[in-house]
Formats: sequence, structure tokens, C-alpha cells
Amino acid sequence: MASLNPPVCDFGWQAPDFSLQNIDGSMISRDLIMGKNGLLVMFICNHCPYVKAIFPRLVNDVLELKMLGVNTVAIMSNDPADYPEDSFENMQKVAHQMEFSFPYLWDKTQSVAKAYNAVCTPDFFGFNNKAELQYRGRFDESRKDTAPHSTRDLFHAMKQIAETGVGPKEQVASIGCSIKWSNL
Repeated sequence: MASLNPPVCDFGWQAPDFSLQNIDGSMISRDLIMGKNGLLVMFICNHCPYVKAIFPRLVNDVLELKMLGVNTVAIMSNDPADYPEDSFENMQKVAHQMEFSFPYLWDKTQSVAKAYNAVCTPDFFGFNNKAELQYRGRFDESRKDTAPHSTRDLFHAMKQIAETGVGPKEQVASIGCSIKWSNL
């Protein structure tokens, strides 16, 4: 399992649209899920230790962001053939266990991950209400283990975007496991 860092934020880059199946069977698009003050699109999965380490804090931060008018969507793009823990059924289980308050979508063809140039889990894309990229950075300074008293980079960036429409100029790239691309 290789650790990867995504590229830095390309300010103003327009969020590609998508229409993906949520774990409840409904279809969710970018425009449907956009919040009045922004949208957080995050590429996550069930098996990655970097993602597992932040799940409880991520769930709490997303609830706070919702109160600021920022909606969130999680997308799982890994090929579950080699990583059964990332299957659709396991996505449903994890979302239920962790009490996700946001849609958890399956990018079965991996086309959305490619459109976003996502490279790892977690990979965070913070957009303002015009669907312009303003943040592509880390959740916080923790890695595979929870870092006590760590700064809430993602939360504070999204709060700033909600309030001003503009993300922080200084951003630290996320780190995580590579997306597991299909061989087909």
C-alpha cells in the first residue's frame, strides 16, 4: 500500500458534474447536492487506514459544515474486486456504523475519480457555491493514527469558503492510499 499525495489546489477549477448511485439506491448529482455556501467532495473508501483514522472526526465536522451551508458527498471509486472491504454492501455497512449524514456514492466505472483527478483516499475537494475549487488539502495533520490536538485544516478551510467564497492560500496536501484502479 503506497502513500500518495494529491496535487495542490487549482483555484477556480470547475467541479465536474456527476450522477452516481447512493448507498440507498437514489441517484445523486453535483447540482442536487450543492449547498448554498459550497460543496465538499471527498474520495474515500472503507479499507484505507488513513480514512479509518479520521472517520469519527470527519462525521462530526461534516455535521458542523452543514450548519454553515456546506453540503458534503463521499465517493468510493476503488475497484472492490481486489479490495472486498470496499464493496457496495460494505459501503452501506460502514455508512450505517459511522452514522454518515451525507451521501456515500459508488463510482463503479471510476469515471468520476478520473474527472476529478483524484489520486488517493482521502482526497478532498472543497468548492464554493459557484462550484469553483477553493481547497484541495488534508483533513488535518494526522496520518494513519489520530493526532491529538491537531488543527482542523479541512473544517477551517471549508468554513472560510462558506463565509467568503475563497479558500486559504496556504494548503497542505492530503496523504493517503492510492485509488485502486480497475484493470479493465
